[in-house]
Amino acid sequence: MYTLNERVEKIDVADEMSKSFLDYSMSVIISRALPDARDGLKPSQRRILFAMHELSLYPPRKHMKCAKICGDTSGNYHPHGEAVIYPTLVHMAQPWAMRDTLIDPQGNFGSVEGDPPAAMRYTEARFTPLGGTLLDDLEKDTVDLVPNYDERLTEPVVFPAAFPNLLINGGTGIAVGMATNIPTHNLIEIINGICAQIDDPDITIEGLMAYIKGPDFPTGCLIQGSTGIKSYFETGRGSVRVRARVGTEEAKGGRENIVITEIPFGVNRADLVKRIAELVNEKVLTGISDVRDESDEQTRVVVDLKRDGNPKVIINNLYKHTALETSFSVNMLAIDHGKPRLLSLKDAINCYIEHRREVVLRRTRYLLSQAEIEAEKLEGYLIALANLDDFIRIIRDSRDRDEAKGRLLELSWTREIVEQIGILIRDEARLINGHYRFTEKQVTSILDLRLYQLTGLERDSIKGEYDELLKVIRDLLDILAKESRVLTIIKEELRDIQKRYGTERRTQIVPAEGEIAIEDLIANEGVIVTLTHNGFIKRTLVSAYRAQKRGGKGVIGMTAREAENEEDSDFVEHLFTATTHDYLMFFTQTGRCYVERVFEIPEGSRASKGRSIANFLELRNDEKITATIRIQGQKKEEDTWSNQLHIVFATRSGIVKKSNLSDFKNIRKGGIIAIKIEEGDHLIDCKLTGGQDEIVLITHEGMSIRFHEEEMRDQGRDTVGVWGIRPNKGDYIIAAAVVEKDAYLLVAGENGIGKQTEFEEYRVQSRGGKGVITMKTTEKTGGVAGALTVRDKDEIMLITNKGKMVRTKVDGIRVTGRNAQGVKLIDMRESENLQAIAPVVSEPEDEDSSAQA
Repeated sequence: MYTLNERVEKIDVADEMSKSFLDYSMSVIISRALPDARDGLKPSQRRILFAMHELSLYPPRKHMKCAKICGDTSGNYHPHGEAVIYPTLVHMAQPWAMRDTLIDPQGNFGSVEGDPPAAMRYTEARFTPLGGTLLDDLEKDTVDLVPNYDERLTEPVVFPAAFPNLLINGGTGIAVGMATNIPTHNLIEIINGICAQIDDPDITIEGLMAYIKGPDFPTGCLIQGSTGIKSYFETGRGSVRVRARVGTEEAKGGRENIVITEIPFGVNRADLVKRIAELVNEKVLTGISDVRDESDEQTRVVVDLKRDGNPKVIINNLYKHTALETSFSVNMLAIDHGKPRLLSLKDAINCYIEHRREVVLRRTRYLLSQAEIEAEKLEGYLIALANLDDFIRIIRDSRDRDEAKGRLLELSWTREIVEQIGILIRDEARLINGHYRFTEKQVTSILDLRLYQLTGLERDSIKGEYDELLKVIRDLLDILAKESRVLTIIKEELRDIQKRYGTERRTQIVPAEGEIAIEDLIANEGVIVTLTHNGFIKRTLVSAYRAQKRGGKGVIGMTAREAENEEDSDFVEHLFTATTHDYLMFFTQTGRCYVERVFEIPEGSRASKGRSIANFLELRNDEKITATIRIQGQKKEEDTWSNQLHIVFATRSGIVKKSNLSDFKNIRKGGIIAIKIEEGDHLIDCKLTGGQDEIVLITHEGMSIRFHEEEMRDQGRDTVGVWGIRPNKGDYIIAAAVVEKDAYLLVAGENGIGKQTEFEEYRVQSRGGKGVITMKTTEKTGGVAGALTVRDKDEIMLITNKGKMVRTKVDGIRVTGRNAQGVKLIDMRESENLQAIAPVVSEPEDEDSSAQA
């Protein structure tokens, strides 16, 4: 029977089921199963933490019963049973489940063996110091608040998240048709990676992997290989092989025991021990006499072996048949802008950076508004105190407060008068017809003034407070105006979190079976790398060159390309020594930088011309290598690219610049800008320094200047630099050298004449001057061809424009004064001249040291 005004519509059951199921699916995906990409929390986790925030459960306050926390969460924000809220709370307090726990537990919160926690009426909790930082600045309008389920209260849609919780603590969740499984990571590494991406938004995954090695599980263990790590870093999906940490120890009677000290993340220790025992009973595992769990707070599972048991074989079988080796399937799915999205590592970091940018901007606007309110009140005080007699008369003559308020609101002052009082007009809209008038808030504050606040001391105090407030307002406005300030604040706050809460990595990443680094297969031996004028490069073993007496004819180091005229001929332009495991930094005349490993450079014989540098460096049109630096390869990447080292650049016109070496550790294949070169100038040399070195610049006409590198501050890559020396008209910089103790400056002329001079003969000057003479250049010497810092035991290579190279010892070259010309270093034929000089690693001389070309 139908009632009055009732309307019945026919619907398709299939359509209604589809629509209803879709609504249900989206509700589960968005509001239950997947974490938010910004704070890494699911709604249930966020509501529990917000309820704790409302209860002020921050250290060092006492713990509170979990029943109270779960009750407030259920009654105020999460309308589900307390029995389903409590397990979520427990999870955030378990150190074997979270890499850095958010909740500090008190009582029985379960165990890694799968034991359940005590009832919520027995356990207590509060925030951990790190967990509490997720809600830092929540009261400063940093995030949006929405009504709770019954619209009595409001709750945040996301937390400000002072640290990247999504990547650090990961998360799991099963929705409808999709699931997420994000591994935990190390806080120190993640923050380093975020700061690197802020500095270089175009950083590659390889660049990020220099900071973020991979997952860092709370239970430690070993990760086999980096292939799976790189896969999920790039795509959001990948599979990581995880192994327990297993060792052996000697037992009584000469037997060996297998000891398991770390188990894979997510593995139940009790189930693992039970499974090993079952496999022994089923004869699947042989050679085992007993297995027992001796764990306390630290894992220790002992497997006793029989006398004939082979530990290596049994360990491999344990990996094969038990959960001592598992796969962690990564699926980095999270909610981004209200939609589920599969995130790569760069995407996840970018989501966090954008969130923190918004938080910093909103917090700054809030602080600015509060500062403006306070400044407005203090401005009223200052005007009142400057016109105290008039204000007292107005108030005394008024019948009541309302009349006094009305009369004060009618007052006005010119801009000049209020500025003389010390008030800064920050908004022209504040003036009405060019006059300053009180607001109601100011008048109310003035009427509330106590008599003691009218003393001279209080006047000075108010003026000082107002001036300090103006500084704060200017700083806040500067933050809002400059993106760089916002990003710097994000980095500084992250570095503070890193310093206070960062811990060492627990999970060790080891090469997978068959996965060996290529440098491990290459002998680390000395080589000479040569680069020709036309861009042909090669590496040759140092032993391929014979050591010769000074003035020898030399050996042919590289065959010059045959050409119809001399201008088309090729010659060696750069030569330097290195070992195969080192890095080479290539700097072009235009100021760009490229980095390659030495073993990647093609090997060639002494007489071969080499291969084109374009085969492995993505040089731009008309780019030419002008300087190189060898960076000694270390086992640790951060030791190789140390922030204690610097690169000093020198250009042809006399400009110098200093940059930190760590700025160059993640160079893309296509190179980066190392120094900004002005039009008409080009880069001529670069030197590696330690921060306390002195630099000598040498010009073609034989002038030089010595100055301390502290006169230059570290500058970013895309900057010009400052004056190092101001050469005479027509002169230009030919080389730069670093002053070293017990060393000399070796200068060689184009006609093969050279000398050594003690650095003490060059007085330290301020950079930017004309300098002093370093070599008396004449027709006999020619212009300066090159200069080096050398010691007695060193050897150098002399390179001519015909491709001939002579290797000679430095101790055979005379030490003379600055004004001297020197001695003959090499015999040269007609139209031949010295092109460059370079240092050589000392090697034992061949028996035949007088070989001719």
